[in-house]
Amino acid sequence: MSAPCPAPKVVKQAIHWMLKLRESGYSPILKQQCDEWRKVDHDHELAWQRVLSLHQELDLQAVPGASIALQTLETSQQRLHRRQALKLLGSVALLGSAAWLGKDLDAVATWTSDYASATGGRRSFHLPDGSLLQLNTASAVDLAFDARQRLIRLKRGEMMLTCEESQANGRPLLVQTRDGLLEGFEARFGVRQDGDCTRVSVSRGKVAIHRPGKGRLHWINEGQAYRLDATGMRSLEQADMDASAWVEGLIVTRDMRLGDFLREVGRYRHGLLGCSDEIADLRLSGVFRLEDTDKLLQLLPQTLPVKVTYRTRWWVSLERSA
Repeated sequence: MSAPCPAPKVVKQAIHWMLKLRESGYSPILKQQCDEWRKVDHDHELAWQRVLSLHQELDLQAVPGASIALQTLETSQQRLHRRQALKLLGSVALLGSAAWLGKDLDAVATWTSDYASATGGRRSFHLPDGSLLQLNTASAVDLAFDARQRLIRLKRGEMMLTCEESQANGRPLLVQTRDGLLEGFEARFGVRQDGDCTRVSVSRGKVAIHRPGKGRLHWINEGQAYRLDATGMRSLEQADMDASAWVEGLIVTRDMRLGDFLREVGRYRHGLLGCSDEIADLRLSGVFRLEDTDKLLQLLPQTLPVKVTYRTRWWVSLERSA
């Protein structure tokens, strides 16, 4: 159940057409030639729509240096590989916003994902077996459902899965992450893949963790949360944030460090968000809505001795107020 993906050379051609049109001021003659190219083959149209989506995602008209970033991607031999793209974009960091675009090149990865969400977005899907899959910001999964199993591969980000035993038909429901294989049993559970670990929290039912070479299963029951990484797994006893609140569009904190809170909010917005070291250890508790992160940030000076500074639209920092 893989999403169709045009050949890299066709994607390169689509990017080339996009750049030519932009440079010409969208010349009617060039537009007609581009339209004719799109009609030649279905892959041409598919590649064009995906490049157009990336164009809109990056807001090229408003972001200085974005077209140069796309040109860099066009000439890259690894232009559809995120890590390589980030390295290339790093070489044009002096253009300002081009380096920031690296964060949002996850949009490219959605082209080959069965289900995905954009930065700041949340999406819900009913899977072929009737299970409910919910994706948090900038997340992507692939499905491999067959006669033997129902496998969900979490490629990046965070998901919530609600499954019923009646949907199984003898096939286990598995979630594969970088750090382990999870099996849900009439459960509602969240899985988050960070850069250095996988976090699992169970709201209902139970989940089994399969660890390669570890032999026996480890069970996570309702109300429990665990962290998995290359060194092993450990229970998360006192969480400073509600692991499932994002499903309702909220961040719910309990005595959370300001630095950690801003890192979390940063997942839901484009650009850079941070604070000075002298206020990073300030603590906050509360319920915050994610629908508008700029409004969310404006609430912080009401409870903490901080001020919010917009250096640019995409570069926001917090400092101690006078």
